[in-house]
Amino acid sequence: MNGQRLVIGLVVMGIAVPAILFFFIPLRTPAQFFTVAVTCFLAWGIASFASDILGRPRLANRTPRSAFRDLEVSSPDEKEPRS
Repeated sequence: MNGQRLVIGLVVMGIAVPAILFFFIPLRTPAQFFTVAVTCFLAWGIASFASDILGRPRLANRTPRSAFRDLEVSSPDEKEPRS
C-alpha cells in the first residue's frame, strides 16, 4: 500500500463515510462517531490488505515444483552442522 492510497483511504473511510453515517443514523456523541470511523477505517484496511494478497499471482509463470525448489533454496532456517 502506498502513501497516496493510505491518505485517500483515511479521508474517505476515516472521515467522510463515518460523517455521512453519523448524520443519517441519529448518533449523538463524539465517541459514537469515533467508533464508526475506526470500524470503517479498519474494515477498509483489512479489505485492502486481503485484496493485495489475493491479487498476486501465486506461481508467477512457474510450476509448483520449481516454486518449492525456490522456497527450499531461499529458506534461512537451514541449520549448519555442528563441529
